[in-house]
Amino acid sequence: MIKFNIPPFTGRELENIKKAVNSEKICGDGEFTKQCNEWIERKTGTSKALLTTSCTHALEMAALLCDIKPGDEVIMPSYTFVSTADAFVLRGARIVFVDIRPDTMNINEALIEDAITDCTKAIVPVHYAGISCEMDTIMDIANRHNLKVVEDAAQGVYSYYKGKALGSIGDFGCYSFHETKNYSMGEGGALLISDAGLIEQAEIIREKGTNRSKFFRGEIDKYTWVNKGSSYLPSELNAAYLYAQLEEADKINQSRLDTWEFYFRELTPLYEKGRISLPFVPKECQHNAHMFYIKCADLTERTRLINYLKEHDILSVFHYVPLHTAPAGRRFGCFHGEDRYTTKESERIIRLPLYYGIKEEDREKVVQVVRKFFSN
Repeated sequence: MIKFNIPPFTGRELENIKKAVNSEKICGDGEFTKQCNEWIERKTGTSKALLTTSCTHALEMAALLCDIKPGDEVIMPSYTFVSTADAFVLRGARIVFVDIRPDTMNINEALIEDAITDCTKAIVPVHYAGISCEMDTIMDIANRHNLKVVEDAAQGVYSYYKGKALGSIGDFGCYSFHETKNYSMGEGGALLISDAGLIEQAEIIREKGTNRSKFFRGEIDKYTWVNKGSSYLPSELNAAYLYAQLEEADKINQSRLDTWEFYFRELTPLYEKGRISLPFVPKECQHNAHMFYIKCADLTERTRLINYLKEHDILSVFHYVPLHTAPAGRRFGCFHGEDRYTTKESERIIRLPLYYGIKEEDREKVVQVVRKFFSN
């Protein structure tokens, strides 16, 4: 069976975990957590990166830092994971969904401004498949309307827009290090903060509302509860696991890109015959090969292809059911304008197996089976 995903593993993870255990500091903010934070800051140029227990929690921290309150509105695509919306719903916000672009599956930047009201507080672009949204336009809209921008870059680690790392362009960026991502700590994430003036507040939120981080740096002689917060700090064991992969980030990235480019090249003849659609990467974007997808004609054909691949021992998946069609989406949000592409395109997409170290014979079999399906 060719699995859809196998979590990345370099071989040094267990050695790092042993080092963390021997250091007798496993609760978080030890040396491996600091090294992960510094790696992200170095690679992205952000003012501060803070490792978190998940991308969901990074988004929740961003919502707190944006001071989202009941009655505020937050604009985002409906084609995303539930955490993108949940983080703001928890603060009492109403979610305003807008349609996506069919080429990148990202939020349609041309539709954002019309959705802005006096209640709008933030825009949340989601960088689907590690391919950037049109960030210049989004930042211009945000600046003119005095709105915060929170980048959901869960899939965007090591991706760039016009040379800028995804997650470092808006006010806040949120990464995921879930086992399905390019670099993993099992469950985990990171919050990127562009405004250095908000770092102390973010540290307080992350440490249960206390100034514990300042205490451990020797800046105060005792720590206390100073503001609202929660437990967003991951275990040092998780950070140790992740750092082994960050040290091999270029190697992992190149492996994934090789597979992505193989799929694209080998399936281009089907695209040229009009049988499938392939991913589109705008020229200003440098992606990280987070996923490779194709689009079938419709939902019926996609279902048949998924079943056909499974019959040939290949696991493939589709992605999000649009949030505005879900019970909670209808309760906590609304779709602004016409759903021209969100639902239709979401029903066409199918993701092929892609992970670090996938065997050449496995990816060749995937291509052969896909070709055979369409030839029949």
